[in-house]
Amino acid sequence: MLRTVVAISAIAMVGAAVAVAQTDPIAQRKAMMKENGKNSGAVNRMIKGEDPFDAAKARAAFVNWADAAKKLPPLFASAPPAGADTRALPKIWENKADFDAKLATFGKAADDSKDKVKTLDELKVAFPTVSKACADCHEANRRPAPPGQKK
Repeated sequence: MLRTVVAISAIAMVGAAVAVAQTDPIAQRKAMMKENGKNSGAVNRMIKGEDPFDAAKARAAFVNWADAAKKLPPLFASAPPAGADTRALPKIWENKADFDAKLATFGKAADDSKDKVKTLDELKVAFPTVSKACADCHEANRRPAPPGQKK
């Protein structure tokens, strides 16, 4: 009986955490950015020859980036509350049009390239455009990572 109560409680806590993450725009943004980073790492490893080229994985990365670019704008609808755990700079909400334009550029670069990464050589040509669009937005709108934390 006690095990059942503990198990049900644990399941309820996990469910509650998932529900909160789905309604918390900062948590959603972080999850998307983390996924974007994973995809970037996978593509970089292919380009460097550290992982074998995989056209399906490469295309999936570009599709994910294009999708993220569409889903991110509403997650930046309003500035976070004071003290929120986010690296997003206030500049985003001070010039939302510029931020939205940068996301659109990133999304277009990814979407335009998703069907042009069938070979390693094509990936090497397509990825820098997406990577630059990503970096342009981050450099302008994100606080640097604290010492000891990944970028």
